[in-house]
Amino acid sequence: MAETNVTLRRRQLAGKLRELRKNTGLTVEQVAQELLCSPPKISRIETAQRPASQRDVRDLCRIYGITDQKLIDHLMTLAREIRQPGLKQEYGDLGDDALYTYMELEEVSQSITEFQTAYIPGLLQTEDYARALIRGLLPLIPEDVLNRRVTARMGRKHILTKENPPRYWTFIDEAALFRAVGGPKIMRAQLQTVLETANLPHVTVQVIPFNVGPYMGAGNPFVLLEVDDQQVSTIVHLELLTVAEYLEKERDLKQYREAIDHIRAAALNPQSSLEKIMEANQSYTL
Repeated sequence: MAETNVTLRRRQLAGKLRELRKNTGLTVEQVAQELLCSPPKISRIETAQRPASQRDVRDLCRIYGITDQKLIDHLMTLAREIRQPGLKQEYGDLGDDALYTYMELEEVSQSITEFQTAYIPGLLQTEDYARALIRGLLPLIPEDVLNRRVTARMGRKHILTKENPPRYWTFIDEAALFRAVGGPKIMRAQLQTVLETANLPHVTVQVIPFNVGPYMGAGNPFVLLEVDDQQVSTIVHLELLTVAEYLEKERDLKQYREAIDHIRAAALNPQSSLEKIMEANQSYTL
């Protein structure tokens, strides 16, 4: 966990610093001259082979003419947290840092395999369903925070319709189809959206029916992302009550791949899954 978070933060910081340098038109050699260091140091920072210190970030932001204090603070936070491998990403009121990490991973993923037991996966949610779900899970959430969460969740959905989208394979426990989030009208619209999205050529939706009994992975939702990145290739994302966890050690990945095999074996085939979703949809009378 700690090692994974360090890798993720270092990769984020490296990519952003590389982007900022390129936006200025400066070469690695020119930046190194300004920073009074060797060009290899800049190259290693930009390829996440060497962690940038907070002083490095401060000086690089000055060299690149960055005046956006929010961006500077974010980069400084990443640099600090690289030195604190035990730190977890606290959600706080919204979970900006945790959400930023996860959305970035989705953006660069070549394939996403998701398993949900209680609710419709976020990438398939309608706005009304997402709003009702978040409000139900967090009844004391301020309205402005709720709105930002819903907006962020809806914004994530574009990865399924963008050019060169990831391969998305999701397994949904039948319980999620019959948990009436927001009432019949919202559920009918939600399940219809799942059916429509499942018709995309790069999307597969499978339902695990009630009658299969217990199966490996049951009760533990997760997302496995195959990332197009030289630093991190495969990651498992776990969303807990107050923290997000990322796993990338091979022993952990092996267990989740095995769980996916068991879940796939327990699930209905894609066509039967769509029929099950249609059956659930028809059960919601307006």
